[in-house]
Amino acid sequence: MFYLDDIGRYFIMLRGVFSRMTKGSVLRNLIFKEINDLILGSLGITVFLAFFIGAVVAIQTALNLTNPLIPKQLIGFASRQSVILEFAPTFLSVIMAGKVGSYITSSIGTMRVTEQIDALEVMGINSLNYLVFPKVIAMFMYPFVIAIAMFVGIFGAYIAGVYGGFVSGTEFLAGLREEFIPYHLVYAFIKTTIFAFLLATIPSFHGYYMKGGALGVGKASTSAFVWTTVVIIIANYVLTQLLLS
Repeated sequence: MFYLDDIGRYFIMLRGVFSRMTKGSVLRNLIFKEINDLILGSLGITVFLAFFIGAVVAIQTALNLTNPLIPKQLIGFASRQSVILEFAPTFLSVIMAGKVGSYITSSIGTMRVTEQIDALEVMGINSLNYLVFPKVIAMFMYPFVIAIAMFVGIFGAYIAGVYGGFVSGTEFLAGLREEFIPYHLVYAFIKTTIFAFLLATIPSFHGYYMKGGALGVGKASTSAFVWTTVVIIIANYVLTQLLLS
């Protein structure tokens, strides 16, 4: 029953986020600030992780190709499929649940502890719209981050495969182009957009409704990371069944 109560409050929160809109000029400034904090601030760690994830995928694929009858270009094919379908959209979203999610929960939770949210309500401002809506809009830029991660991941796979001596550049590029299905990119970006919404709203929920003092902020951040990860994994399974079956 406790979980059902939280789910109900989450959807009630979403209704509040999109009602009683704050003044447009104020929202615009808040959205640009959130884009800088949540999106641009995540580019560095995303590029770093994507490069080495792609490199590891290429090396592991190469080391498992022990049969000489299997063409080496399979390394490029497997790297492309792994990075585009799962590692970039899903694995990096789980990492972002820790980075972005913790930031969102702690920032809103700190405002709850210091009674800044109560002050917004006293001034007649819809605190949910003021605090959460800019984060939701900013996170819709998240698919562009994942697009960069896909490119960097495949580039990392190329560097590790070719310069590691596992495959020639020609064979890798041939595998990269082999049986490419454009719909796989559509699938990946649909997943990423939904994950972006979850990354913005679930941590916001835990921060907005947290209880306690400074210790409560830490507990809320941990809980937000756990539940955001759980929901992303479940959503990944459901979306894969719906979009790829």
